Amino acid sequence: MARLRRKACMALFLFTLFVFGTLMGLRTLKPSEGFSDLAPGLELMAGVGGKVDRRSASSGGAVSPGNARVGAGDTKASLSNSGQDKGIFYDVHIFYYMWYGNPQLDGKYLHWDHVLVPHWDPKIAASYPTGRHTPPDDIGSSFYPELGPYSSREPEVVESHMEQIEAAGAGVVVVSWYPPGLSDDNGEPTEDIVPAILEAAHRHSLKVTFHLQPYRGRSDQSVHENIKYIIDRYGDHGAFYRFATNTGKVLPLFYIYDSYLTPPEAWSELLSSTGSHSLRGSAYDGVFVALIVEERHKHDILAGGFDGMYTYFASNGFSFGSSHQNWKAVKAFCDGNNLLFVPSVGPGYIDTGVRPWNNHNTRNRVNGRYYETALQAALNVRPELVSITSFNEWHEGTQIERAVPKKTVTRLYLDYQPHAPELYLELTRRWAEQFSKEKEQWLM
Repeated sequence: MARLRRKACMALFLFTLFVFGTLMGLRTLKPSEGFSDLAPGLELMAGVGGKVDRRSASSGGAVSPGNARVGAGDTKASLSNSGQDKGIFYDVHIFYYMWYGNPQLDGKYLHWDHVLVPHWDPKIAASYPTGRHTPPDDIGSSFYPELGPYSSREPEVVESHMEQIEAAGAGVVVVSWYPPGLSDDNGEPTEDIVPAILEAAHRHSLKVTFHLQPYRGRSDQSVHENIKYIIDRYGDHGAFYRFATNTGKVLPLFYIYDSYLTPPEAWSELLSSTGSHSLRGSAYDGVFVALIVEERHKHDILAGGFDGMYTYFASNGFSFGSSHQNWKAVKAFCDGNNLLFVPSVGPGYIDTGVRPWNNHNTRNRVNGRYYETALQAALNVRPELVSITSFNEWHEGTQIERAVPKKTVTRLYLDYQPHAPELYLELTRRWAEQFSKEKEQWLM
């Protein structure tokens, strides 16, 4: 009898441990409305005024991919948000990073050897490792790319990336951009890579726009010069993206990261018609989209003269802007003030490879379910554009680029198993198609 009692207790203990482990595994999913109304799912996969009018007249309004060269004066808006021959959806934008390097092309590793960022509290920082990663086996990511620790300058890599993005159906590549000679703290200047990105994108019927990053000394004045530089240098390229508004204007679209670092009064000098160095009505006018992190930022964005806002972060609950439950209210604010709302969705989030103390912001992928929950949350608010964070931000584990299993003596990387490396490319295409179908019904 005592033996049976011990067996029963042991069985109960193991069952309790299993339930606890399952709940902890799902803890970081944080869906806003659960999975009940998911559209195309994994079960479908076989094993895998002074300002411009911001709202599009044509469900996305990218320029036609058929034009070999597109200039500011001869741009014609497509009446569809997709390339009918290629299945490309220009209302789906995807953030892209070109800051990676390796010894073969760059003389050393760039970003793959990312520093382990210390916590700002010295007492907490003391509990975590410091130093840098040592590629190729040890890289600054919790996942490992199928292409290995590549260089963003390698033509074959760029070609593969554009092929993957085309396969995913995302029509606009949003390149992370610094002015010539400048870079982030862990890399080197990359502006000279942009022409190769444009050429490769054009071969795959994709468009390219720019994600202006913060840099030392960035201001409304310097951004004015940045916009002029980009449009003068790339505005005539066939892959340069323009957004069609419902006033008939077709204008470049720019994302401004960490826009809140500059006061709205300063942005207004650039983005309102009465500003001291206004872009409005000039050859350098555009659609300017600011980052919303805190709730108060929506009022600052409006006051600054921006044309819309995006959320960027792929960690649901991390910020006000990235929390799915807030998107309906943000969209209503944007609709009431003639602003674009561009929700950003991602497949998951884990940056402990570079910020080992940040485990509380990790969001498990749950074999694609987290991504689908975010996509459904975005479609629920009926946006004109959806942005994806990201194609290849490996440090924060938001990439949909192909990843492979890898185990070393000291590292066990995450992967997409039991699904194939194409899992998130396939999911992106299915949801891009769903987005297009739903938008057709919204406009009826």
